[in-house]
Amino acid sequence: MHDDASPFFIAPHRFDAVDDGTAPVLDRRHELVPEGGERVLDRHRADVAGYLLGPSEAYRAWALPAPVAVTVTDHRLVFAGGGTQLALVGAGGRGAARLPGLVSGQIRWQWPSRLELLPAVDGSPATLLVICDALRTIRQPALALVGPDGRIGELARQLRHAIATFRLVRPELVDLSPPERDALARLTRTASLSGTGRVLLPGALPVEFHSRDDYYRPRHADAQPYDAASGQR
Repeated sequence: MHDDASPFFIAPHRFDAVDDGTAPVLDRRHELVPEGGERVLDRHRADVAGYLLGPSEAYRAWALPAPVAVTVTDHRLVFAGGGTQLALVGAGGRGAARLPGLVSGQIRWQWPSRLELLPAVDGSPATLLVICDALRTIRQPALALVGPDGRIGELARQLRHAIATFRLVRPELVDLSPPERDALARLTRTASLSGTGRVLLPGALPVEFHSRDDYYRPRHADAQPYDAASGQR
């Protein structure tokens, strides 16, 4: 996969597009096969969903019906689940579309522009939003990782540290100003990310949607709004 390719999680119809060279390579146990020089940092299990965030509203575009494996490396985040199905939200009068078999996706560390951690409240699970900027639109694609407070808090810490480190050691990939380098260096030294928090990630590269339809707000009646302040859908 080219380093400047768009995030795989943006367009649901591209899930399991195994012939286009953008899917993460998995072994027979559906675990990530690292690329040359790539180091696996940790593995988790979480619920995963994709959102489009706007200035005043956000919509869930797709959601996986069961928790999947989430692998964090020093290059990217990869999620994969075997024998599951992808539920597309807003599939018109046909109801939710279902794509059978293995579902996988990834976000490489040059893309996220910020992290938003929403802790568990009133029995709801914690949510970590991994948010990217996009070309030619103010809407932002976001990957939601959902689970218990401790697990999602640890994921937030790992992602913040991995993304900051990745950008600091690759000046040929990410063009950073001196203040941006200083901000990223501070992120690598921060011990924890607790409570409701937003972390800005300087040096993010904007991404481009695979389909022109993804640039427009979902208008289907069953599209699920999301309140980023409360974590409610």
